[in-house]
Amino acid sequence: MGEFRMPSLGADMVAGTLTEWYKHPGDQVHRGDIIAAVDTDKGEIDIEAFEDGVLERVVVGEGEKVPVGAVLALIRAAEEPGTVSAAPPAAPPAPAPAPTQAPARAEPSLPASEKRVRVSPLARRLAAERGVDLTAIRGSGPGGAIRVQDVEAATPVAEAAAPVAEGRQDRMRRAIAAAMARSKREIPHFYLATTLDFGVAQAWLAEWNAGHSPTERLLPAVLLLKATALALREYPELNARWENDRVIPAGEINVGVATYLRGGGLVVPALHQVDRRSLPELMRDLRDAVQRARSGNLRSSDLADGTITVTSLGERGADTVLGVIYPPQTAVVGFGAIVERPWAVAGAVGVRPVLTASLAADHRASDGRQGAAFLAAVSQLLQSPERL
Repeated sequence: MGEFRMPSLGADMVAGTLTEWYKHPGDQVHRGDIIAAVDTDKGEIDIEAFEDGVLERVVVGEGEKVPVGAVLALIRAAEEPGTVSAAPPAAPPAPAPAPTQAPARAEPSLPASEKRVRVSPLARRLAAERGVDLTAIRGSGPGGAIRVQDVEAATPVAEAAAPVAEGRQDRMRRAIAAAMARSKREIPHFYLATTLDFGVAQAWLAEWNAGHSPTERLLPAVLLLKATALALREYPELNARWENDRVIPAGEINVGVATYLRGGGLVVPALHQVDRRSLPELMRDLRDAVQRARSGNLRSSDLADGTITVTSLGERGADTVLGVIYPPQTAVVGFGAIVERPWAVAGAVGVRPVLTASLAADHRASDGRQGAAFLAAVSQLLQSPERL
């Protein structure tokens, strides 16, 4: 019998509130299926099953807050015998006379038109507080379920009380502060930076984009992500976790992309197996992750699977980004703006597009020699973009 536990969705997460079960006892589940939603400081997150089987028993009910690692449900393999049950078990109903008309199963306080709407408990409570008509909202959750962020988006600005509207952002800032304070307190950072020639990559990118439709065009970010992932193959100590006083190399290269949210704060959704993805696939993955992050539709694997973080403030005009490691990861890579600078090529000085790549790494897991070699490998890979 497998235990489905509250996942850790980042170093800053201590507990989460289970807001809705999308699967119920007796339902078949498959690895990757979204089976529940959890409310965290960074939003309502869909959580996925990590094994195939049958949902045998629900241990935590909707609306309950439990710590990371708590058992949420039991999942048995399809061949295992079992008796499906939900917890807490319901008391047997008392006999009742046959009604002349079947009673409604939805909450009696709701209008009939709202009884057909699938709404998470927290979203229903928030809608009641703000006087939002649930039937007028198009849900963004699985099967069209209405979630907290859908109600927040539908709330008229004049009716949204300032303390409520700022609550999520305040919680996110506190969570980020806790994680970053822990990082700087516990991790001995060292920093390296190098300026690399982006001319060859920029020319290749312009040629690629000229031959493809707007929806198929690539951004410079995908070249940087792919070069980072390929370089990490040679330096696994940078793509790792520091746990129990030792470095544990990750089995995959899942690059977390620091994504800044329009309302403030940031999240770091992971792009999976970046070293194995083609550039067009990676571009689609990047667009999808950013869109879901900003619309509040991230999944547990987006936040839990990252093995290294890449951050860039180049679009904001920053030439150099020196990141803070997100524990238990052991490194963060930063990319600055692509700018034109005087540059020597084959003994002659010309103007070239360049950018600064930086590395913040955990000195317990690696050292400056390895870090410098990693940045050199990233630079070398970008000189042959057709091979990425």
